[in-house]
Amino acid sequence: MASHSSTSPAIPAQDGPARRSERGPARRKERGRLGPSWFAAVMGTGIVAAAAATLPRTVPGLDTAATVVWAAAALLLIVLGARYLGQRMLRVHAGDPVLAQFFGAPPMALLTVGAGTLLLGRRLIGERAAADVDWVLWSAGTVLGLVTACAVPYLMVTRHRFTPDAAFGGWLLPVVPPLVSAATGALLVPRAPAGQARLALLLGCYAMLGLGLVAVLLVLAMVYSRLVHHDAPGGATVPTIWIGVGALDQAVTALGALATAAPSALPAPYARGTAVAALLGGIGIWGFAMLWLALATALTVREIRRGLPFAPTWWSFIFPLGACVTGTSALAARTGSQPLVWTAVVLYALLVLAWAVVTWHSLRHAVRR
Repeated sequence: MASHSSTSPAIPAQDGPARRSERGPARRKERGRLGPSWFAAVMGTGIVAAAAATLPRTVPGLDTAATVVWAAAALLLIVLGARYLGQRMLRVHAGDPVLAQFFGAPPMALLTVGAGTLLLGRRLIGERAAADVDWVLWSAGTVLGLVTACAVPYLMVTRHRFTPDAAFGGWLLPVVPPLVSAATGALLVPRAPAGQARLALLLGCYAMLGLGLVAVLLVLAMVYSRLVHHDAPGGATVPTIWIGVGALDQAVTALGALATAAPSALPAPYARGTAVAALLGGIGIWGFAMLWLALATALTVREIRRGLPFAPTWWSFIFPLGACVTGTSALAARTGSQPLVWTAVVLYALLVLAWAVVTWHSLRHAVRR
Protein backbone atom coordinates (compact mmCIF):
# COMPACT_ATOMS: atom_id res chain seq x y z
CA MET A 1 0.00 0.00 0.00
CA ALA A 2 1.42 3.08 -1.26
CA SER A 3 2.84 5.97 0.63
CA HIS A 4 1.82 7.90 3.67
CA SER A 5 0.22 10.51 1.42
CA SER A 6 -2.35 8.03 0.18
CA THR A 7 -5.74 7.65 1.80
CA SER A 8 -5.43 3.92 1.17
CA PRO A 9 -3.86 2.02 4.05
CA ALA A 10 -0.92 1.17 1.92
CA ILE A 11 2.25 -0.57 2.93
CA PRO A 12 5.23 1.69 2.29
CA ALA A 13 7.56 0.63 -0.47
CA GLN A 14 10.32 -0.30 1.90
CA ASP A 15 7.99 -2.68 3.74
CA GLY A 16 6.32 -4.31 0.77
CA PRO A 17 8.87 -5.93 -1.59
CA ALA A 18 6.26 -6.58 -4.25
CA ARG A 19 5.73 -2.83 -4.47
CA ARG A 20 9.28 -1.93 -5.36
CA SER A 21 8.70 -2.26 -9.06
CA GLU A 22 5.40 -0.32 -8.94
CA ARG A 23 5.66 2.88 -10.97
CA GLY A 24 3.79 4.77 -13.66
CA PRO A 25 0.38 6.31 -14.28
CA ALA A 26 -1.65 3.64 -12.48
CA ARG A 27 0.41 4.14 -9.31
CA ARG A 28 -0.03 7.93 -9.45
CA LYS A 29 -3.74 7.62 -10.16
CA GLU A 30 -4.21 5.33 -7.16
CA ARG A 31 -2.59 7.83 -4.81
CA GLY A 32 -5.12 9.80 -2.81
CA ARG A 33 -7.88 7.25 -3.48
CA LEU A 34 -9.81 5.08 -1.10
CA GLY A 35 -8.37 1.56 -1.01
CA PRO A 36 -10.33 -1.62 -0.21
CA SER A 37 -8.33 -2.06 2.96
CA TRP A 38 -10.30 0.77 4.59
CA PHE A 39 -13.17 -1.71 4.93
CA ALA A 40 -11.10 -3.25 7.73
CA ALA A 41 -12.39 -0.31 9.80
CA VAL A 42 -15.92 -1.67 9.32
CA MET A 43 -14.74 -5.19 10.17
CA GLY A 44 -13.01 -4.00 13.32
CA THR A 45 -15.85 -1.78 14.51
CA GLY A 46 -18.43 -4.47 13.71
CA ILE A 47 -16.64 -7.21 15.61
CA VAL A 48 -16.30 -5.00 18.69
CA ALA A 49 -20.10 -4.97 18.73
CA ALA A 50 -20.68 -8.61 17.76
CA ALA A 51 -18.08 -9.97 20.19
CA ALA A 52 -19.88 -8.29 23.08
CA ALA A 53 -22.94 -10.45 22.34
CA THR A 54 -20.86 -13.65 22.64
CA LEU A 55 -19.14 -12.90 25.96
CA PRO A 56 -19.70 -15.54 28.64
CA ARG A 57 -19.95 -12.79 31.27
CA THR A 58 -22.51 -9.99 31.09
CA VAL A 59 -21.55 -6.38 31.88
CA PRO A 60 -24.24 -3.82 32.72
CA GLY A 61 -24.81 -1.45 29.81
CA LEU A 62 -22.55 -3.38 27.45
CA ASP A 63 -25.38 -4.48 25.15
CA THR A 64 -26.55 -0.90 24.69
CA ALA A 65 -23.03 0.33 23.96
CA ALA A 66 -22.47 -2.56 21.56
CA THR A 67 -25.67 -1.68 19.70
CA VAL A 68 -24.43 1.88 19.23
CA VAL A 69 -21.11 0.58 17.91
CA TRP A 70 -22.95 -1.77 15.52
CA ALA A 71 -24.97 1.18 14.19
CA ALA A 72 -21.74 3.11 13.63
CA ALA A 73 -20.26 0.15 11.72
CA ALA A 74 -23.38 -0.09 9.55
CA LEU A 75 -23.23 3.61 8.73
CA LEU A 76 -19.52 3.40 7.96
CA LEU A 77 -20.17 0.45 5.64
CA ILE A 78 -22.70 2.49 3.66
CA VAL A 79 -20.39 5.52 3.41
CA LEU A 80 -17.29 3.56 2.40
CA GLY A 81 -19.24 1.35 -0.01
CA ALA A 82 -20.71 4.32 -1.85
CA ARG A 83 -17.38 6.13 -1.94
CA TYR A 84 -15.40 3.11 -3.13
CA LEU A 85 -17.82 2.18 -5.91
CA GLY A 86 -18.06 5.80 -6.99
CA GLN A 87 -14.34 6.22 -7.63
CA ARG A 88 -14.26 3.27 -10.09
CA MET A 89 -10.79 2.06 -9.15
CA LEU A 90 -11.56 -1.65 -9.05
CA ARG A 91 -9.44 -2.57 -12.08
CA VAL A 92 -6.50 -0.47 -10.92
CA HIS A 93 -6.55 -2.07 -7.48
CA ALA A 94 -6.89 -5.55 -8.99
CA GLY A 95 -3.67 -4.95 -10.90
CA ASP A 96 -1.81 -3.94 -7.75
CA PRO A 97 -0.17 -7.00 -6.09
CA VAL A 98 -0.66 -5.56 -2.59
CA LEU A 99 -3.99 -3.74 -2.78
CA ALA A 100 -5.61 -6.74 -4.50
CA GLN A 101 -5.08 -8.75 -1.33
CA PHE A 102 -7.40 -6.40 0.53
CA PHE A 103 -10.38 -7.28 -1.65
CA GLY A 104 -11.12 -9.72 1.16
CA ALA A 105 -12.02 -6.82 3.47
CA PRO A 106 -15.31 -5.65 1.84
CA PRO A 107 -17.05 -9.05 1.99
CA MET A 108 -15.98 -9.51 5.61
CA ALA A 109 -17.32 -6.05 6.38
CA LEU A 110 -20.70 -7.09 4.95
CA LEU A 111 -20.70 -10.34 6.92
CA THR A 112 -19.70 -8.70 10.20
CA VAL A 113 -22.33 -5.98 9.99
CA GLY A 114 -24.92 -8.60 8.99
CA ALA A 115 -24.16 -10.75 12.04
CA GLY A 116 -24.29 -7.67 14.27
CA THR A 117 -27.69 -6.83 12.84
CA LEU A 118 -29.05 -10.20 13.90
CA LEU A 119 -27.34 -10.20 17.31
CA LEU A 120 -27.88 -6.55 18.27
CA GLY A 121 -29.81 -4.63 15.63
CA ARG A 122 -33.01 -6.55 16.23
CA ARG A 123 -33.56 -4.42 19.32
CA LEU A 124 -33.89 -1.39 17.09
CA ILE A 125 -35.50 -2.72 13.91
CA GLY A 126 -37.24 -5.86 15.11
CA GLU A 127 -36.49 -9.57 14.79
CA ARG A 128 -37.95 -10.08 11.32
CA ALA A 129 -36.28 -7.04 9.75
CA ALA A 130 -32.94 -7.92 11.37
CA ALA A 131 -33.11 -11.45 9.97
CA ASP A 132 -33.97 -10.14 6.50
CA VAL A 133 -31.08 -7.68 6.54
CA ASP A 134 -28.70 -10.40 7.69
CA TRP A 135 -29.82 -12.73 4.92
CA VAL A 136 -29.10 -10.03 2.34
CA LEU A 137 -25.73 -9.03 3.78
CA TRP A 138 -24.66 -12.62 4.40
CA SER A 139 -25.59 -13.67 0.84
CA ALA A 140 -23.80 -10.69 -0.71
CA GLY A 141 -20.73 -11.09 1.51
CA THR A 142 -20.54 -14.83 0.89
CA VAL A 143 -20.75 -14.53 -2.89
CA LEU A 144 -18.23 -11.69 -2.94
CA GLY A 145 -15.95 -13.58 -0.54
CA LEU A 146 -15.97 -16.75 -2.64
CA VAL A 147 -15.21 -14.72 -5.77
CA THR A 148 -12.33 -13.05 -3.95
CA ALA A 149 -10.99 -16.35 -2.62
CA CYS A 150 -10.81 -17.66 -6.20
CA ALA A 151 -9.96 -14.54 -8.19
CA VAL A 152 -7.12 -13.07 -6.12
CA PRO A 153 -5.03 -16.29 -6.06
CA TYR A 154 -5.64 -16.55 -9.83
CA LEU A 155 -4.34 -13.01 -10.29
CA MET A 156 -1.34 -13.81 -8.10
CA VAL A 157 -0.51 -16.80 -10.29
CA THR A 158 -1.13 -15.26 -13.71
CA ARG A 159 -0.55 -11.49 -13.45
CA HIS A 160 1.26 -10.44 -10.31
CA ARG A 161 4.96 -10.98 -9.78
CA PHE A 162 6.58 -11.30 -6.38
CA THR A 163 10.07 -11.29 -4.95
CA PRO A 164 11.06 -14.15 -2.59
CA ASP A 165 10.42 -11.97 0.47
CA ALA A 166 7.05 -10.62 -0.69
CA ALA A 167 4.73 -12.76 1.47
CA PHE A 168 3.01 -10.82 4.26
CA GLY A 169 -0.04 -11.22 6.45
CA GLY A 170 -2.26 -9.49 3.92
CA TRP A 171 -2.06 -12.59 1.71
CA LEU A 172 -4.48 -14.19 4.17
CA LEU A 173 -7.26 -11.68 3.55
CA PRO A 174 -8.59 -13.10 0.25
CA VAL A 175 -9.08 -16.59 1.73
CA VAL A 176 -10.49 -15.66 5.15
CA PRO A 177 -13.99 -14.54 4.01
CA PRO A 178 -15.28 -18.14 3.61
CA LEU A 179 -14.37 -18.74 7.27
CA VAL A 180 -16.36 -15.67 8.29
CA SER A 181 -19.25 -16.84 6.09
CA ALA A 182 -19.20 -20.20 7.86
CA ALA A 183 -19.22 -18.60 11.33
CA THR A 184 -21.93 -16.04 10.57
CA GLY A 185 -23.95 -18.40 8.38
CA ALA A 186 -24.40 -20.68 11.38
CA LEU A 187 -26.63 -17.99 12.91
CA LEU A 188 -28.97 -18.32 9.95
CA VAL A 189 -29.16 -22.13 9.81
CA PRO A 190 -32.07 -22.40 12.30
CA ARG A 191 -33.88 -19.67 10.36
CA ALA A 192 -33.64 -21.47 7.02
CA PRO A 193 -36.63 -23.56 5.88
CA ALA A 194 -36.52 -26.99 7.51
CA GLY A 195 -35.41 -29.87 5.31
CA GLN A 196 -33.11 -29.73 2.33
CA ALA A 197 -32.65 -25.94 2.40
CA ARG A 198 -31.46 -25.95 6.00
CA LEU A 199 -29.23 -28.97 5.41
CA ALA A 200 -27.70 -27.37 2.32
CA LEU A 201 -26.91 -24.20 4.25
CA LEU A 202 -25.25 -26.13 7.07
CA LEU A 203 -23.19 -28.31 4.73
CA GLY A 204 -22.27 -25.27 2.64
CA CYS A 205 -20.97 -23.55 5.75
CA TYR A 206 -18.86 -26.59 6.64
CA ALA A 207 -17.49 -26.65 3.09
CA MET A 208 -16.52 -22.98 3.38
CA LEU A 209 -14.91 -23.71 6.74
CA GLY A 210 -12.72 -26.37 5.11
CA LEU A 211 -11.95 -24.16 2.11
CA GLY A 212 -10.87 -21.25 4.26
CA LEU A 213 -8.98 -23.19 6.92
CA VAL A 214 -6.83 -25.22 4.51
CA ALA A 215 -6.07 -22.11 2.42
CA VAL A 216 -5.17 -20.16 5.57
CA LEU A 217 -2.74 -22.86 6.71
CA LEU A 218 -1.05 -22.84 3.30
CA VAL A 219 -0.62 -19.07 3.39
CA LEU A 220 0.56 -19.09 7.01
CA ALA A 221 3.31 -21.50 5.99
CA MET A 222 4.46 -19.04 3.31
CA VAL A 223 4.32 -16.10 5.72
CA TYR A 224 6.30 -18.03 8.35
CA SER A 225 8.87 -19.02 5.74
CA ARG A 226 9.26 -15.36 4.79
CA LEU A 227 9.68 -14.39 8.46
CA VAL A 228 12.47 -16.89 9.16
CA HIS A 229 14.35 -16.61 5.85
CA HIS A 230 14.40 -12.83 5.43
CA ASP A 231 14.73 -9.69 7.54
CA ALA A 232 12.01 -9.17 10.12
CA PRO A 233 9.15 -7.05 8.78
CA GLY A 234 8.89 -3.42 9.80
CA GLY A 235 6.63 -0.43 9.56
CA ALA A 236 3.08 -0.84 8.26
CA THR A 237 3.63 -4.51 7.42
CA VAL A 238 3.88 -5.56 11.08
CA PRO A 239 0.18 -5.23 12.00
CA THR A 240 -0.80 -7.54 9.13
CA ILE A 241 0.90 -10.45 10.92
CA TRP A 242 -2.06 -10.35 13.31
CA ILE A 243 -4.40 -11.40 10.50
CA GLY A 244 -3.22 -14.98 11.04
CA VAL A 245 -4.61 -14.86 14.58
CA GLY A 246 -7.99 -13.71 13.29
CA ALA A 247 -8.11 -16.37 10.58
CA LEU A 248 -7.41 -19.21 13.02
CA ASP A 249 -9.85 -17.96 15.64
CA GLN A 250 -12.54 -17.51 12.99
CA ALA A 251 -12.21 -21.25 12.36
CA VAL A 252 -12.68 -21.90 16.09
CA THR A 253 -15.72 -19.62 16.13
CA ALA A 254 -17.19 -21.33 13.07
CA LEU A 255 -16.73 -24.82 14.54
CA GLY A 256 -18.55 -23.78 17.71
CA ALA A 257 -21.38 -21.93 15.96
CA LEU A 258 -21.98 -24.73 13.44
CA ALA A 259 -22.02 -27.36 16.18
CA THR A 260 -24.73 -25.34 17.95
CA ALA A 261 -26.79 -25.13 14.75
CA ALA A 262 -26.20 -28.72 13.57
CA PRO A 263 -28.95 -30.47 15.61
CA SER A 264 -31.59 -28.56 13.64
CA ALA A 265 -30.36 -30.03 10.35
CA LEU A 266 -28.42 -33.26 10.98
CA PRO A 267 -29.48 -36.57 12.56
CA ALA A 268 -28.30 -37.25 16.12
CA PRO A 269 -25.06 -39.21 15.52
CA TYR A 270 -23.65 -36.56 13.20
CA ALA A 271 -24.87 -33.67 15.31
CA ARG A 272 -23.02 -35.13 18.30
CA GLY A 273 -19.96 -35.49 16.10
CA THR A 274 -20.01 -31.78 15.28
CA ALA A 275 -19.96 -31.02 19.02
CA VAL A 276 -16.90 -33.22 19.47
CA ALA A 277 -15.18 -31.53 16.54
CA ALA A 278 -16.04 -28.10 17.91
CA LEU A 279 -14.39 -28.90 21.24
CA LEU A 280 -11.37 -31.02 20.31
CA GLY A 281 -10.69 -29.42 16.94
CA GLY A 282 -11.49 -25.97 18.26
CA ILE A 283 -9.16 -26.16 21.25
CA GLY A 284 -6.34 -27.46 19.05
CA ILE A 285 -6.69 -24.64 16.53
CA TRP A 286 -7.07 -22.16 19.39
CA GLY A 287 -3.74 -23.32 20.80
CA PHE A 288 -2.04 -22.66 17.47
CA ALA A 289 -3.73 -19.25 17.33
CA MET A 290 -2.26 -18.40 20.75
CA LEU A 291 1.19 -19.30 19.43
CA TRP A 292 0.69 -16.97 16.46
CA LEU A 293 -0.65 -14.31 18.83
CA ALA A 294 2.52 -14.52 20.90
CA LEU A 295 4.68 -14.17 17.78
CA ALA A 296 2.62 -11.26 16.44
CA THR A 297 2.73 -9.50 19.82
CA ALA A 298 6.50 -9.89 20.14
CA LEU A 299 7.12 -8.52 16.64
CA THR A 300 4.75 -5.63 17.31
CA VAL A 301 6.43 -4.70 20.61
CA ARG A 302 9.79 -4.87 18.84
CA GLU A 303 8.56 -2.47 16.16
CA ILE A 304 6.93 -0.09 18.68
CA ARG A 305 10.30 0.27 20.40
CA ARG A 306 11.79 1.24 17.05
CA GLY A 307 8.96 3.66 16.35
CA LEU A 308 5.83 2.26 14.70
CA PRO A 309 4.20 5.05 12.65
CA PHE A 310 0.45 5.10 12.26
CA ALA A 311 -0.92 3.58 9.09
CA PRO A 312 -4.46 2.39 8.42
CA THR A 313 -3.06 -1.15 8.53
CA TRP A 314 -3.37 -0.70 12.30
CA TRP A 315 -6.92 -1.97 11.77
CA SER A 316 -5.26 -5.36 11.30
CA PHE A 317 -4.94 -5.46 15.10
CA ILE A 318 -8.67 -5.16 15.73
CA PHE A 319 -10.57 -7.87 13.84
CA PRO A 320 -8.09 -10.60 14.90
CA LEU A 321 -8.47 -9.59 18.55
CA GLY A 322 -12.24 -9.69 18.10
CA ALA A 323 -11.98 -13.17 16.59
CA CYS A 324 -9.90 -14.20 19.62
CA VAL A 325 -12.80 -13.10 21.81
CA THR A 326 -15.47 -14.96 19.81
CA GLY A 327 -13.37 -18.11 19.50
CA THR A 328 -12.46 -18.16 23.19
CA SER A 329 -16.07 -17.42 24.15
CA ALA A 330 -17.28 -20.32 22.02
CA LEU A 331 -14.91 -22.70 23.79
CA ALA A 332 -15.82 -21.28 27.19
CA ALA A 333 -19.53 -21.76 26.53
CA ARG A 334 -18.97 -25.36 25.40
CA THR A 335 -16.70 -26.38 28.29
CA GLY A 336 -17.64 -24.10 31.19
CA SER A 337 -13.91 -23.56 31.77
CA GLN A 338 -13.40 -20.54 34.02
CA PRO A 339 -9.88 -19.81 32.69
CA LEU A 340 -11.37 -19.58 29.19
CA VAL A 341 -14.22 -17.39 30.49
CA TRP A 342 -11.83 -14.88 32.01
CA THR A 343 -9.48 -15.06 29.04
CA ALA A 344 -12.40 -14.01 26.83
CA VAL A 345 -13.26 -11.14 29.15
CA VAL A 346 -9.67 -9.87 29.32
CA LEU A 347 -9.28 -10.15 25.55
CA TYR A 348 -12.46 -8.14 25.09
CA ALA A 349 -11.16 -5.39 27.36
CA LEU A 350 -7.96 -5.28 25.29
CA LEU A 351 -10.06 -5.26 22.11
CA VAL A 352 -12.06 -2.20 23.21
CA LEU A 353 -8.88 -0.37 24.24
CA ALA A 354 -7.13 -1.16 20.95
CA TRP A 355 -10.24 -0.18 18.97
CA ALA A 356 -10.42 3.19 20.75
CA VAL A 357 -6.76 3.93 20.01
CA VAL A 358 -6.95 2.93 16.34
CA THR A 359 -10.24 4.78 15.84
CA TRP A 360 -8.75 7.96 17.27
CA HIS A 361 -5.69 7.78 15.03
CA SER A 362 -7.84 6.94 12.01
CA LEU A 363 -10.09 9.96 12.56
CA ARG A 364 -7.04 12.22 12.83
CA HIS A 365 -5.63 10.66 9.66
CA ALA A 366 -8.92 11.13 7.79
CA VAL A 367 -9.25 14.79 8.86
CA ARG A 368 -5.68 15.60 7.80
CA ARG A 369 -5.91 13.88 4.41
